[in-house]
Amino acid sequence: MSTERTATITVGGEEYTLILTTKATKEIAGRYGGLENLGNKLLKSENFELAIGEIVWLITILANQSILIYNLTHKDEPKELLTEEKVELLTTPFDLATYKAAITEALYKGTKRNIESEATEKNVKVE
Repeated sequence: MSTERTATITVGGEEYTLILTTKATKEIAGRYGGLENLGNKLLKSENFELAIGEIVWLITILANQSILIYNLTHKDEPKELLTEEKVELLTTPFDLATYKAAITEALYKGTKRNIESEATEKNVKVE
């Protein structure tokens, strides 16, 4: 899997790759109304418990994408999906702060667009 679209975290000594797929985007949109609303929800959450719950949910969704992709191509040896309970039990609030950066990185990389312009008379430098 290309690191160009991913971020990595460690939960309970096991490394997980976070990736924003179309499936994950659909789930996030269903929960928040779109990716643009996600940041507002996390930043404006008045309740600490709710904020932690949202971060755990996002970690679980994004980490499970790489597992689902793996399982799609390795039907004879599927990996177990990460659960919110596992994330909650094997992490500390300090871990969640570092995971927040990984979530942001995965979301940014997943929505990043590489725009290239074609050379035309208007944008080609003439020497």
